[in-house]
Amino acid sequence: MVVHRHRLLRERAAQVVLAAGVTLAVTATGGCAGGGGSDDRSPAEAASVVRGAADALARTGSARARTAMEMATGGTRVTIRGEGGVDFKKRMGQLLVLLPADVKGEDEHRPITELLVPGALYMKNRGAGVPADKWVRVDTTTLADGNLVTGGATDPLIAAELLRAAQEVTYVGETEVAGTKVRHYRGTTDIGRAAVSASAEMRGALAAAAKGFSKDTVPFDAYLDEEGRLRKVRHRFTYVNNGVIDVSSTTLLYGFGTPVTVVLPASGDIYAGKIAD
Repeated sequence: MVVHRHRLLRERAAQVVLAAGVTLAVTATGGCAGGGGSDDRSPAEAASVVRGAADALARTGSARARTAMEMATGGTRVTIRGEGGVDFKKRMGQLLVLLPADVKGEDEHRPITELLVPGALYMKNRGAGVPADKWVRVDTTTLADGNLVTGGATDPLIAAELLRAAQEVTYVGETEVAGTKVRHYRGTTDIGRAAVSASAEMRGALAAAAKGFSKDTVPFDAYLDEEGRLRKVRHRFTYVNNGVIDVSSTTLLYGFGTPVTVVLPASGDIYAGKIAD
């Protein structure tokens, strides 16, 4: 998990964040375009619109993204935030992930830069004994959660792909997200079914998550604009690791069309040792 060096946020909070991800003791080496009209209020049409959100994003190309992951257990809550951009056509993204302050309110860890590509997560400023100028590469297809939780931010690409298996969808009504009129849908998705329906690039990580989570069913709230583009989605995961951990992961998308450049590190810049606990 990205927080191995995040020390003592009320002691228990640090344990929550560490437990939420898989211990990284690794050797690093077309759907509907919009829901215009009232048809999207029927369960069948609502499900169809939500399932097409990932394709609508791919047609759009790219977007800016903000993420928030809240973890709760034993009355303690920790929130990890991220900000960056995603290219939905190239299936690549970059986030700057901000860890919570320590119990004294002071920053304890520099922001972590994360590069998101199909099948892999790259992290810089990872901590846990990794030199500051080196990157860590993690194969997301080997993570028990498929990087739905481990990176401290659900990959926005995967967050959208999860909706391909939307079911029991209801239309809640119109509202606004960041000043944009959107349609609010609520339902559940199934990680295993999403892995089957996902694009080839995202399939491996979701297949891993389908095996790692104790429950495949994930409740969600999705907010789509008039063009069918996902503006906001909140997934609620239940993760079991030394106790039950409730995780609420929110992704906000905006600034569609903003260019996103992701430059992968050279092989010599990738840390080749073991990550400390």
